[in-house]
Amino acid sequence: MSCLGNVIWFFCGGLWMGLAWYFIGFLMFISVIGIPFGKACFTIGKLSFWPFGKEIVDRKTLTGHDDIGTGCLGSAGNIIWMCTAGWVLALGHVMSGIFTAITIIGIPFAIQHFKLAKLSFWPIGKEVVDKK
Repeated sequence: MSCLGNVIWFFCGGLWMGLAWYFIGFLMFISVIGIPFGKACFTIGKLSFWPFGKEIVDRKTLTGHDDIGTGCLGSAGNIIWMCTAGWVLALGHVMSGIFTAITIIGIPFAIQHFKLAKLSFWPIGKEVVDKK
């Protein structure tokens, strides 16, 4: 079922938002300071292409210990991210969510867009895992 959902999702906003995440990720890799942001963009961009059957978890919860992205530096990076590119991607997901929520069939896709919009504000220190 998640395969069918991912195929429909890909054509109902997933393609464009995934490309937006990758584009912002490439822009972030221009500077050395932006590399952690770019890595987070590619992780979430992959999720944005095929979100069904996957979920986002904190890396601290997944590994059991802190790292540079889950501590104070990760929080500071997320605040910088939110002020620079996070709100742009969140706005894109909210707009896509509103457009897909117009039909009853699109409501699950709208919910997924809204989850990704929330994630757009705080992506550093997150990992994509299978729901199993």
